[in-house]
Amino acid sequence: MIGLPSLQSFDGAPGPRIWLASEATDMRCGFDRLAQRVQAVIGEDPLSGHLFIFRSRGGNRLKILTWDRDGYVLWYKRLEAGVFKLPRVAPGAGSVELRASELAMLLDGIDMAKLKRVPRYERPPKNRSKDRETAIA
Repeated sequence: MIGLPSLQSFDGAPGPRIWLASEATDMRCGFDRLAQRVQAVIGEDPLSGHLFIFRSRGGNRLKILTWDRDGYVLWYKRLEAGVFKLPRVAPGAGSVELRASELAMLLDGIDMAKLKRVPRYERPPKNRSKDRETAIA
């Protein structure tokens, strides 16, 4: 391989996890109320350095909360037209974890529900215990 990046390499890179709250959030919430929602709704530590995404009822606004060494960072985006196309969330789930590529698609206006991953060959993992049994016999 010539070292070109793939989505899998971006998604598997070390870094913060990304959580999307499934329910709409009041966009008047600031740092502290969003941090409380991280604990209550998502069930994670808001000081972990992970990214926590909240959407508005209308779907045209997103807030992303994260902790950066010495304080919270709040990123806010409002679309002038249209809505963010969010991934499907299992019924009853308070949140869903996103991959970095999914967050990029969400922010770029790509509807992930309409994407289809084509089947690819995947080499099955070697069964080491079976290999040992064959070597012993």
